[in-house]
Amino acid sequence: MLARLAELPLLVVLLGLSGAIALVPALYAFGANDLSHARDFLYSALILLIVTVMLGIATAAYSPRDPARSHLAALVLAYTVLPFALALPLAEALPDTTLTNAWFEMVSSFTTTGASVYAPERLADTVHLWRATVGWFGGFLMLLAAYAILAPLNLGGTEVASGRVPGRGSIGTQQIAHTVDPAQRLTRFALMLFPVYAALTFLLWCALLILGETGISAVIHAMGTLSTSGISGQTGFAASTAGIPGEAVVFVCFVFAITRRALPGVRLAENRRPLLQDPELRLAALILLIVTLLLFLRHWFIAARIDSAVSPAALPALWGILFTAASFLSTTGYVSANWHAAADWSGIGTPGLILLGLAIIGGGTATTAGGVKLLRVYALLRHGERELEKIIHPNSIGRGGPEARRMRREGAQFAWVFFMLFAISISVAAGLLLLAGVEFEQTIVLAIASLTTTGQLAELGAAEPILYGDLSDGVKVILGIAMVVGRLETLALLALVLPGRGRR
Repeated sequence: MLARLAELPLLVVLLGLSGAIALVPALYAFGANDLSHARDFLYSALILLIVTVMLGIATAAYSPRDPARSHLAALVLAYTVLPFALALPLAEALPDTTLTNAWFEMVSSFTTTGASVYAPERLADTVHLWRATVGWFGGFLMLLAAYAILAPLNLGGTEVASGRVPGRGSIGTQQIAHTVDPAQRLTRFALMLFPVYAALTFLLWCALLILGETGISAVIHAMGTLSTSGISGQTGFAASTAGIPGEAVVFVCFVFAITRRALPGVRLAENRRPLLQDPELRLAALILLIVTLLLFLRHWFIAARIDSAVSPAALPALWGILFTAASFLSTTGYVSANWHAAADWSGIGTPGLILLGLAIIGGGTATTAGGVKLLRVYALLRHGERELEKIIHPNSIGRGGPEARRMRREGAQFAWVFFMLFAISISVAAGLLLLAGVEFEQTIVLAIASLTTTGQLAELGAAEPILYGDLSDGVKVILGIAMVVGRLETLALLALVLPGRGRR
């Protein structure tokens, strides 16, 4: 059965999975005696599955010339086509909505951005569950693509460690590509990653339930954490009844968005290094330590009078800063219940610029997080460190062996190229938003929020919260396209457009 499914085009398989996951809110609505929404999602699921069967029959004999690039093209098309299919159940459940709003909502969920044009109280729990399920599905698709599609082509951050040209596989992966069908590789990694991804979500759901959250709120927050979509239901994360213990459990799960080596049961050659020696994890810890101490210690530098005793609000403020900083570094976007106390403690209100910077840095490579990625920042830091050493000792030899030298040279070069492409993407998105009539401050926040897939920045990144529902349809289309570009990364899009032959 799996072998026959693997023979179908990837886009057809993803369309079928989109119909299958629509059964999840249908079953929940049926159990909650919400028969109207149950019918909406059930009928939409059947329509998508029937269309999938028809397309599967029509494309059964399809055989691409270049399977690896064909899968990359299918991944790009998935983020272009599937949001329209995923919007079908939402449009049925909300008959008074517009196609643009439904499309924007599904693009935001599927790219794990988490931005919403609807007020939370307007949507039923079933619809919130659908948003979370789409985000969870999109997170797994990106995780699978990072291992099975992007890594063999030296994309998604792999080019920094390998030092090979993006879009062109290394020698080992080229040999594997001749002997192993890319469809088989997709199937193998799907069977490897999905049980781990689902099990972690289930364990987090159970933990939040034990700590006092309601069933639907716990499952939405569990999906939002593992997929880094940051989606919440009618009850926001800051108002969760799980309290600080629930935030602590979610904080531990952020590690899966910081480094791919934290995933249990995924046996790869690069996972042999101890977890505590992982450069991405160390860099994330250093960034969080610096940000937390700066915001926390600022209280004593701006206070009109210095008290010898520590205020009772000190520890909650410290935790609020640490949790929220880790959340935005992983591009999840959940806010601690003590965040407002932490902002008052630091004395600078909402530090939107800091949150924007954390989201730009982003999480780890081959994870569900967005942003520039920690490994690229680490390569640039190592390159700068080596250049300073050469200024002091011009004839010195770099330490760390061939892998470290490759990351400091070719890896840092590719990281800088991506950083420049990311900056150009921000400039282009900001320019289009300015032409659409958005104010400058809101333009910068919305462009970064979309390209880093951290939609919650609209609420905290500016002086006043930005409501997606108040934006025009043209602005929503621009933001939706920016979300897709930020999720797929510019290098992957260029590798698909540019010719694959002749690269060195």
